[in-house]
Amino acid sequence: MTAPLQSPRRRTRIQQEKRDVILDAALDVFSTHGYRGATIDQIAEAAGMSKPNLLYYFKGKEDIHATLIHRLLETWLAPLKELDDIGDPLTEIRSYIRRKLEMARDFPRESRLFANEMLQGAPRIMPMLEGELKSLVDEKAEVIKGWMRAGKIARTDPWHLIFAIWATTQHYADFDVQVRAVLGPDRGGDGRFEDAARLLEQLFLEGLRPRGQVS
Repeated sequence: MTAPLQSPRRRTRIQQEKRDVILDAALDVFSTHGYRGATIDQIAEAAGMSKPNLLYYFKGKEDIHATLIHRLLETWLAPLKELDDIGDPLTEIRSYIRRKLEMARDFPRESRLFANEMLQGAPRIMPMLEGELKSLVDEKAEVIKGWMRAGKIARTDPWHLIFAIWATTQHYADFDVQVRAVLGPDRGGDGRFEDAARLLEQLFLEGLRPRGQVS
């Protein structure tokens, strides 16, 4: 008689806390050195534990990186998922720009981790890009096209509109050192994100506003 399948053992609170410590340390290491430059020894040292202890919680560097990337994509895709076809188009796009800038402010390490993976040709996450990410972008592009057909926003390429929002908002995470250096101490504080939001809203929303519509 076949034995019943056992459900996976749930992690204890301490085990989950240890995993979170490792992942936070790995995020620092991967976002600084990239996947190729990062080592298990570096991650263990950053986590304040021995290498054998770390390997009790994760199989290896690839396992840690895959876990981080999966978490990152869930966080990264959340603002785009919130783009609502029922809402006012310009309000929805303004909110999307704001949420993306908030992510640049609050999750700079995650943004650099993603950028490093892209610069290497996305060898570990290409299925996610071609699958979940592409499906979501295609879905939201259809929403934007619907707004265009209804005359609610000016006609443009919805995919490149999304790319442009990504590029301009994530710049404030991936190139934050450059931004703060150029702005200087007087303008390089947290207010730089609000300044960026106002400028990007002006660029995108005025460009998308139908001709003849007053702001």
